[in-house]
Amino acid sequence: MYKTKMGRIFLRLLISKPVSDFSGFLLDSKFSKSIIKSFAKKNNIDLNDYILDDIGSFNDFFCRRIKPELRPIDTEESHLVTPCDGLLKVIPIEEGKVFPVKQSIFTIKDLLQDDELAESFEGGYCLVYRLCVNHYHRYGYFETGVKKQDVVIPGVYHTVRPIALEAGPVFVQNSRQYTVIETERFGKCVQMEVGAMLVGRIVNEQPSEASVFRGAEKGHFEYGGSTIIVLIPKNVARIDEKLIAASNNGEETPVVMGQSIGGTI
Repeated sequence: MYKTKMGRIFLRLLISKPVSDFSGFLLDSKFSKSIIKSFAKKNNIDLNDYILDDIGSFNDFFCRRIKPELRPIDTEESHLVTPCDGLLKVIPIEEGKVFPVKQSIFTIKDLLQDDELAESFEGGYCLVYRLCVNHYHRYGYFETGVKKQDVVIPGVYHTVRPIALEAGPVFVQNSRQYTVIETERFGKCVQMEVGAMLVGRIVNEQPSEASVFRGAEKGHFEYGGSTIIVLIPKNVARIDEKLIAASNNGEETPVVMGQSIGGTI
């Protein structure tokens, strides 16, 4: 669809909020339970890894909880940890822009719609975690600190698959929410959730100001692939060299929630 004129015309309908909302309505219904087994089999999801009590719909299953012992959170204070399962790219922020290999360039100002906040990340890192439908879709706070009121930016619902990311700046067009967190070890950072095609809802548990803690549940996505973006200021974090090398080659690295990907400088 992203490669043809007719496909792009159809996309205008498919990425709209009403279509996403209607998809969410269907997947919230009790009748949607019938597709759970086939979905799990197709995506190689081991049902033994999850807590499956009170699953009343497909969306209940999609945002199922994993057994806590399978996602231990790294507690070393100096470490930088991942907020979710996904495919990670580490991208430097240069002149206010993010230049991901094999993807469209986007600016931090467009992403945040806050010029002053965007400028605070010049020379820092943009960590992009892309979640596919087979990934665990609950996410935690990447670090301890004090958060501000969540910012909600309406938008459309492009897929976050590579073909869409190559075609245009999807992350600055899609519906998204972000949290500014004054962290104890990495300064003022941003953790953002980006919706994607057929994702009707980003559900954050604590949208108001509050103290937050590394690994504590922040929220979950309902059906579809999705993305979490973490912005870190200059000269505060050291990222694993293997992750940087892979990202420089345009490769995404599989990670799981709570694992260390670097640390303080």
